[in-house]
Amino acid sequence: MRQLIGLTALAVVVALASATAMAQLSVDDQIKFRQSGYTFMSWNMGRIKAQVVDGDVPYDPAQVQRAADVIAAIANSGMSALYGPGSDEGTGWKPTRLKSEFFEDLDKVGEIAGRFIEEANSLQEVAASEDPDAIASQFNNLARACGTCHDNFRASE
Repeated sequence: MRQLIGLTALAVVVALASATAMAQLSVDDQIKFRQSGYTFMSWNMGRIKAQVVDGDVPYDPAQVQRAADVIAAIANSGMSALYGPGSDEGTGWKPTRLKSEFFEDLDKVGEIAGRFIEEANSLQEVAASEDPDAIASQFNNLARACGTCHDNFRASE
């Protein structure tokens, strides 16, 4: 019991320290971190797309699984903490394309983000089947979920 209490206390301290660290991020750092996360996710999506959707690259089940694992990890990483007030204006590695409408309908944002997470987790599961057709289908579901957010809350370049 004492060990459980100690672990719980440690978890609370880590959570508070993480929240404090995130609260101290500048708007530009929030933008940089989310741009980096989405860029890395995009690269991994490209690896899957090239293999099971376009067929430009020979299918490698292990590589597709690793890419799907990364996408799911990013989706579940708490990226919402990188959308602080004012982060619709500013520059990370480049100027943000986040529309201010993002902050006006947080219920819609939550719904879209929840669907994105579900689709990313499903891609990770389907990748384990090593069925290229099933992976391609789920990849397209994930791409549509991404597109929904882009269509609503991302300005074009």
